[in-house]
Amino acid sequence: MKHISSIAGGVALGSAGIIMMSILSGCESQKEEPKNRYLVIEQQANGKYTVVEEMPTEGPSRAIIREKDANGNVTERFMNEEEMKALAAQEYEKVQNGTSETLQEGGGSAGMGLAGTILAVAAGSLLGNMIGNALMGNKNFAQNASNTNKSAYSRSAAANSSGKKSFFGGSSNKSPNTSNYGS
Repeated sequence: MKHISSIAGGVALGSAGIIMMSILSGCESQKEEPKNRYLVIEQQANGKYTVVEEMPTEGPSRAIIREKDANGNVTERFMNEEEMKALAAQEYEKVQNGTSETLQEGGGSAGMGLAGTILAVAAGSLLGNMIGNALMGNKNFAQNASNTNKSAYSRSAAANSSGKKSFFGGSSNKSPNTSNYGS
């Protein structure tokens, strides 16, 4: 009878341990990535724009626009979320009409206009996730969006979402508390 009692106690202890581990791992789950972006957009020699820096932000989306004047001097101007939304909405109207450069095949490889660049990078946060998801469903738009964004954050986020192998051999989209030691 003592043997059955010790097994039952072990099962109860094991079950309590599993429950506690699941509760703790739930507490460690990653927070949802902020949707808003802080962008640095740079004008290229051809007059088109590309994103050179991108960071998630808790506050409103905003951007610094770097442009060259007639003398070749670089100037920076600030663009707030309302201005970004207005440009993105104008470009989205062109998307609906089929005239947006974001839909042209190979259009983003040399950059795009300012409105197209903003729409390509921040459509979801500026116009809503449904619009962002619908745009990313278009093959040309998705390709142009990835080509126009040269930021390290964008490359890192793309690598994490695609499940590429990490330096240590594990998939980079695994949770941080999963290890590959000895495999």
